[in-house]
Amino acid sequence: MVEVIKEGDIVTFNVKGLHKLWAFKSQLQIPASHIRSVRQDPQILKGWWKGIRAPGTHVPGLLAAGTFYQDEKRVFWDVHNAENALIIGLEHDEFDELIVEVEDPAAVMQLLSSANQPA
Repeated sequence: MVEVIKEGDIVTFNVKGLHKLWAFKSQLQIPASHIRSVRQDPQILKGWWKGIRAPGTHVPGLLAAGTFYQDEKRVFWDVHNAENALIIGLEHDEFDELIVEVEDPAAVMQLLSSANQPA
């Protein structure tokens, strides 16, 4: 699970608990101006293929965490419960997308949708 915090023009994604070990990352900091979209899409989360892990952990049907390469995109995953997952499209960043599980998807969608507005 990931905790999302907006401070000024930086959005911080804190990877929580043991997910830090599985994802090989504890935190991502993204400039708010790099966030181009936020959505939920159950179709993307279905299926066992997440891409080539580099590094990451993937147990089909249970967990995807870490950096994956798929369709010429670099994607950071941290999803255990797909119902609470968000797909965050980025531009001008090290990742093309973040696919992360959050505690309250509606609240995080609202926070990120307003991320480009002044604090």
